Amino acid sequence: MSKNTSIDIHRLAPGDLDTMNAMLALFGDAFEEPDTYTAARPDAEYTRKLLASGSFIALAALFEERVVGALAAYELQKFEQARSEIYIYDLAVAEAYRRRGIATALIERVRQIAAERGAWVVVIQADQGDDAAIALYDKLGKREAVLHFDIQPRPKPD
Repeated sequence: MSKNTSIDIHRLAPGDLDTMNAMLALFGDAFEEPDTYTAARPDAEYTRKLLASGSFIALAALFEERVVGALAAYELQKFEQARSEIYIYDLAVAEAYRRRGIATALIERVRQIAAERGAWVVVIQADQGDDAAIALYDKLGKREAVLHFDIQPRPKPD
């Protein structure tokens, strides 16, 4: 496959359950976390509701009807101003299809969606050491140095 081979960027709709499942498998493979993405998949009703929501964006890069790239994003309504931002939560390309412009095409499509929705910015984060992702994002946007913390939920004491 050359860089010029046609890749179709498809925005998932509520009926695209098979494509969503293929995206989950791709994320699991790409991030080497198959259990996170495939062991407890949501049921069809949950997935349809998520895909129908106005706040979730799922894009699949298709080559010959096979998912070779995927992007999952959320539109976050802001409180400090009447605006929103798009947060790209996950972005992955199958290893055999990397360095062919697929990740860029997925980001460009989400940028179009952001513009259509009037979002003021698209945000994505990269892990330290993920040099390929960092180089791509540097080409497309402005880098900010931030820290990310995972805080576990705690039930209310009795």
